[in-house]
Amino acid sequence: MKTQLSEIEGVELKSGDGGPLDVLIDFYRAFNAGDLRGLESVWLAGEAPSMDNPIGGIRRGWIAIEEGYSKLFSGPAKVHVTFHDFTSQGGPDWHLFVGRERGKCVTADKELEIAFRTTRWLVRLDGSWRQLHHHGSVEDADMLRDYQRLIFG
Repeated sequence: MKTQLSEIEGVELKSGDGGPLDVLIDFYRAFNAGDLRGLESVWLAGEAPSMDNPIGGIRRGWIAIEEGYSKLFSGPAKVHVTFHDFTSQGGPDWHLFVGRERGKCVTADKELEIAFRTTRWLVRLDGSWRQLHHHGSVEDADMLRDYQRLIFG
């Protein structure tokens, strides 16, 4: 896979081949727009997918993952991130993106710069690439505390 992008926000031009990079662009487009249906089209359906991060906790299965996104999107904070400083490797039926996210979390009266370490694992099933797993972590404990306060109130 030829990767020429140094960061992904979801506004980038896709190759149109339906490959892992196109799916990653679709993920960030949907996430940054708060688009649950768009996220559903990117994630693997059923009980197989999993997600683990400091805001959503450990979630297994698309229904639990969707519930976490729904709570985030309907809450007081708006989150916008860009994926950067990433590696990309894969095989015929798997692909792994490992990198960082940076962005902002904004409420009516606060704005916080945020940063995460991020892994996204995609698989090809029945000819389509879908996200199987996401793991996010935080290096800055103070930023995490402030971020959780903005998200959870």
